[in-house]
Amino acid sequence: MSVDQDTCKHEIVYFGVTNINYEKRTIGSVDSWRCVKCKKVFCEEKQLGIDSIVDYVGMPKISSDQKWSVLLCNLKKHKEKWKLVKVKKDDEIQHECLGEKVITLKVKDFKVEDDKHWNFLIENSINKAIEI
Repeated sequence: MSVDQDTCKHEIVYFGVTNINYEKRTIGSVDSWRCVKCKKVFCEEKQLGIDSIVDYVGMPKISSDQKWSVLLCNLKKHKEKWKLVKVKKDDEIQHECLGEKVITLKVKDFKVEDDKHWNFLIENSINKAIEI
């Protein structure tokens, strides 16, 4: 029997971590939790050295037609070159590139279509280390 993710009264347990490595050093991670009833995944990014406070309380929200993904910017050279984002199968996302200009990136089948940006889905990378 399947439980609807949008109406479920979630019982969330820790699911795993995805480490983000840059030049063979861990620069951050994405913690993942999962509801034991409906299997919905919740994620939170942890960028090492960045102590910003999030603007929400509780688990980050994601709609049933979205997936958690890490967006990477090939134009950036340091640890801030990645960000946890929500992507839809065929959509567009906004990205602040190089700290000044917001650009629109096209997404097709959950993949960013751009030669200066790329992404990977968290669901395929839980309990793994990803070298960026």
